[in-house]
Amino acid sequence: MTKQHAQPSSTMNRIHEVISPWVHAQPEALALQDSRIRLTYAELSHAIDAVAERLRNLGIRPGDRVMLVAENCVALAVMVLACSACDAWAVVVNPRLSPREIDNFLEHSDARRAFYAANVSREALDHGQRVQATMETFPYLGELAVGPLNPTATVEPASSDPRQQVAAMIYTSGTSGSPKGVMLTHANFLYMASLATTLRRLSPQDVVYGILPMAHVVGLSSQLLGSVSCGCTLLLEERFSPEVLRTAICAKGVTVFLGVPAMFARLLDWCAKTGASLAGHRLRVIGASGSPLMPDLKHAVESALGIPLQNGYGLTELSPTVAQTPLDAPRTDCAAGMPIPGLEIRIVDSRGNDVQPRETGELWVRGPNLMKGYYKAPDLTRAAVNAEGWFNTGDMARLADDGALFIVGRTKELIIRSGFNVYPVEVEQVLNSHPSIVQSAVVGRQVEGNEEVVAFIELASDMPVSRDALMSFLRARLSPYKVPAEIRVMRPLPAAPTGKLLKGEIKKLAAVATDARQVTLS
Repeated sequence: MTKQHAQPSSTMNRIHEVISPWVHAQPEALALQDSRIRLTYAELSHAIDAVAERLRNLGIRPGDRVMLVAENCVALAVMVLACSACDAWAVVVNPRLSPREIDNFLEHSDARRAFYAANVSREALDHGQRVQATMETFPYLGELAVGPLNPTATVEPASSDPRQQVAAMIYTSGTSGSPKGVMLTHANFLYMASLATTLRRLSPQDVVYGILPMAHVVGLSSQLLGSVSCGCTLLLEERFSPEVLRTAICAKGVTVFLGVPAMFARLLDWCAKTGASLAGHRLRVIGASGSPLMPDLKHAVESALGIPLQNGYGLTELSPTVAQTPLDAPRTDCAAGMPIPGLEIRIVDSRGNDVQPRETGELWVRGPNLMKGYYKAPDLTRAAVNAEGWFNTGDMARLADDGALFIVGRTKELIIRSGFNVYPVEVEQVLNSHPSIVQSAVVGRQVEGNEEVVAFIELASDMPVSRDALMSFLRARLSPYKVPAEIRVMRPLPAAPTGKLLKGEIKKLAAVATDARQVTLS
């Protein structure tokens, strides 16, 4: 077990209060900007107050859930902070989800109202029109589509205690089966915001590129709240594009870029294809999270940008950070980093006993950033968090001698082939080291009396590879039982809006015959 002691520096009770020091210290400094709106810290403060008052006039009460269907934009950021000022729960949902998924979340959350950023994305407009939302003008934000009032919405108890009051609810599933809403409190988010200065040394001199969707916890916590709690300028981007990212890096003075590994891979692939240069950037911090970082990608990014690519690991239930690599001790390996201050970790075997040092086991964590629980699901909460407050991440991990955490893979993703354990991340690392492969996903497929290894790969532009050549490459680097029985080519691989690969969907594809988007290497 390891533990690092730290106390939050903030004495604030609500997430919208994190801007207060900067409203007084630098009122005219730019806080938020997108392609339509820019707000200084003074204007952001006024916008939060005005929009909060508008929400109250629209029937929003303390303890209500407010669904926000929007891409990244200034309006979404202000709405989240205005919900905080109302003691309502912000339920941020990506508009690229299907109508069925949106409806599931709306029903499960029992939201008082839903708001749609209809002037930012066509998908949000379509969802709003489906429920006959009306276009209304909001102070500082322009037009938003306002969904009908739910007169029977339950009011959850409101508390002045930030450890009890929920700030946001984020859904971690719902594409198949019942949605699972993670309740994150103001204290959870405030704790993470209080660490932004020390973990990434954010300051008012930083310009942060905000491409990670706020419908996901990293975009909401580390990106939005981490930035404005440190007086940064946050440039919000609706959708990822390597060309737009390159412009932001080289022409807009961005100093901090946090993304998923796939974003870095696509940026390098686009630059190689177009001959674009990344010279002249002002980047100070680049970091990857959301899916495993592979050594070859890390080295390629560092060569292209000339600074270390930091790594990190977290989960929605931890608001989200569990570990990060320290800025003053960059690593050459792909460790997830050191556990953040205040967090306790255990690595246990199948019986819940601590494993020996350097051995692999299941990762358990507890700390001030752990969720309040799953909404309307006390049984699921009890199954995930035991009586002593330990949360079972479901991830396999090990600790290095220096205390760095390595994530080996998901417990449920472990492939047992002919009695041998195959961790998908190990096979993916080898696949991704091949020059023709941008990214890969490895899953297991049940066959009679055994389990097969199936690999899905996305090839780089204009770089084909034969099956024989790739299999020879793999056999030289993997034990025979780890070599995939089948390799399929897809472009793109199924991914969430963040770029995180959807292993559940990929596993389903492995179980059925190929379709038009898939080609089995031959």
